[in-house]
Amino acid sequence: MSDAGAKERRNKGIRAILEKGFTAVEGVLDRVFTPRLNPLTQLGALSYFYFWIVSATGIYLYILFGTSVASAYGSVEYLTIQQWYFGGVMRSLHRYGSDALVITMMLHLLREYAFDRYRGVRWFTWFTGVPLIWLTLAAGISGYWLVWDQLAQYIATATFEWLDWIPIFGEPIANNFLTRGSMDDRFFTLLIFLHIFLPLMLLFAMWIHVLRISRPKVNPPIGLALGTIFMLTVLSFFKPALSHPPADLGVVPELVQLDWYYLFVYPLIDHWPAGIVWAALVGFSTFLCFMPWMPPIKRPKAAQVFDDRCNGCKRCFEDCPYGAVIMGPRTDGRPYPHIAVVNSSLCTGCGICVGACPTSTPFRTGQELVTGIDLPDRTLQDLRTQAVEAMNALKGDRKIVVFGCDHGVDVDALQSTDTAAIRLPCIGMLPPPFIDFALSRGGIEGVFLTGCRPGECYQRLGVEWTKARINRIRDPYLRERVPRDRLGMFWAAPGEVDALKEAIKSFRKDLKPTPRAKGGENA
Repeated sequence: MSDAGAKERRNKGIRAILEKGFTAVEGVLDRVFTPRLNPLTQLGALSYFYFWIVSATGIYLYILFGTSVASAYGSVEYLTIQQWYFGGVMRSLHRYGSDALVITMMLHLLREYAFDRYRGVRWFTWFTGVPLIWLTLAAGISGYWLVWDQLAQYIATATFEWLDWIPIFGEPIANNFLTRGSMDDRFFTLLIFLHIFLPLMLLFAMWIHVLRISRPKVNPPIGLALGTIFMLTVLSFFKPALSHPPADLGVVPELVQLDWYYLFVYPLIDHWPAGIVWAALVGFSTFLCFMPWMPPIKRPKAAQVFDDRCNGCKRCFEDCPYGAVIMGPRTDGRPYPHIAVVNSSLCTGCGICVGACPTSTPFRTGQELVTGIDLPDRTLQDLRTQAVEAMNALKGDRKIVVFGCDHGVDVDALQSTDTAAIRLPCIGMLPPPFIDFALSRGGIEGVFLTGCRPGECYQRLGVEWTKARINRIRDPYLRERVPRDRLGMFWAAPGEVDALKEAIKSFRKDLKPTPRAKGGENA
């Protein structure tokens, strides 16, 4: 049942602390940037955006880059100093965009963990995200080699000495960095190839990362993108990226300034045996990969399609956030060419497909409420029965019904003599006819919808689809006859119960009694 899933998600410990921390910071950023432009809710999209910044600037840098050991350092210095107004800015954008990519990528990982968005059907996205970390770091580290300054010398020597611990090469690679003249242009070309090949591998892995996500957000809002470019450009002018002195294989670099976003592991390589560093990194990566199953989430039963009710309208297919619904050919002889088919391995039991089905109406009487697609653990019939019983039990002058979800504020705390609180797996499960149904009953003066905070729907698209249905821009529409002044909405994080109560209090205060409400009859 959805109740069990909600209780499991609202756990104690580190994850709960992180969730509260992110929620508090995001609340502040909402007021500064607006919810739509909040950078913490766009971390995945920003990571993609930073990748494209790094790629675009990298192409320009490569055009003017000297691809030999003798010319590499000089070409980079020319870009940085003689062409500071453009080439230097492009180099700095390349550097700072790379650092920003690491920051947003790690915050994105930590945030998905904090909000419990890494288990269940989300395991694939989390699992494929772990290699992205190391591909990103490897691509960045290989870029430092190409400058061929003392930092590059230190990184290259330490890296290949560490790699040489694995006995898979014919001779130690670190031999290329032993003495003056030991580094030749052929080996340097190999380093250039790696710096080109690794980002291409990273791009391919990024595509796999979102492969099983319906409508993934890979582009930030234009305002946030322009603000990011402006911020990085200003930083590039006032604090340009600079090189260390040129590399000299006859001298061991004594002091280098590390980029801690990419090079944090090198102090460990300096002070720990190579085998210990390998064990630590491989062990940590393995732990991250298997986190979705420690422990595994208790998944509800997958949505069920009723063939005799499904007319193949494709609304559930279009609205499913996880691609769990596909359209297959009909085999029952009915006139519609397609029928919905649920892939149980991808279904989260969110119920958004139920809210999208045009047959999901509570107005039918004298028969069991059966729709084209439904949740075995929480049927539409159960929802109507619960709603009717809760509304019949209300007392007072201004009775309202609150529909909430398992992952926003716990609406059970709102239950009172004049307020009926009904919780769903996701607010997107609520069919718009249920709003009409509630307001059609005698004595019910208002319906209030709540769920996850803007842009933060636990089921990804539930809040977005609900608002679109209410605003009549997405099927199934809310009927025009429904008075909008009797419908309230407030989207809140789990800890914002007081803010939700205030919103409901204000909504109730503004409600005007209707003739039907004065009659006090229950239909």
